[in-house]
Amino acid sequence: MKTIIIKSGLLFLLLFFLTGAGCQKEENDFLLWEISPDSETAVIQNVVDSIEFRFCLLDEQGNPSTVFNQGENFYLYFSVTNNKNELIYFNPFHFLSMSDDFFRVYNSDNQDLGRPFNPSPVTTIGLIAYPFPSNSTCFFQIPWLFTDDVSWNLCGGTSIDINILDELSKGTYHTGFEHRFCFGIKSDSSFYTYTDTLHFKINFKIQ
Repeated sequence: MKTIIIKSGLLFLLLFFLTGAGCQKEENDFLLWEISPDSETAVIQNVVDSIEFRFCLLDEQGNPSTVFNQGENFYLYFSVTNNKNELIYFNPFHFLSMSDDFFRVYNSDNQDLGRPFNPSPVTTIGLIAYPFPSNSTCFFQIPWLFTDDVSWNLCGGTSIDINILDELSKGTYHTGFEHRFCFGIKSDSSFYTYTDTLHFKINFKIQ
């Protein structure tokens, strides 16, 4: 019996240490969450299987908004919160590397205006290296325009390359991304669990 326990434990650890490739899975259902200046809220906030997702734009005072004055800087904000009553695993490096549209902005003609950062190349060492405790939040808050007097936050100390972008002129814009999130949950028989493909979209205005 002791030998069986050891072997089972080793098998479980091997499953834990599988690289980020273990988070690859064919897409299934698709959920679209979208807001605009006409919406009742300036924040996309939804919970999927006790995981809370929050996506919004913040003004210079840190308040969610979808309308900004020309010349005003703004932040792109996204967070994931573990509302489960258990430790799970979430790799923010893998998320960034798989989401090319994350924090990318487009104008009304759907022209790509870039995004304020590019993630640095990361070697994935396995999902177990990224514990995500109960009631903890992983968030990304990055300004559209980087200056000496603005700060930014990246989940897990993720490294980035800064992109120098132009100030947005008056007009309408949108930002968004889609992603099928992967989490590691010990209580799940396969360890890996996935959300549907979640599509976030914010339409906003510069006046």
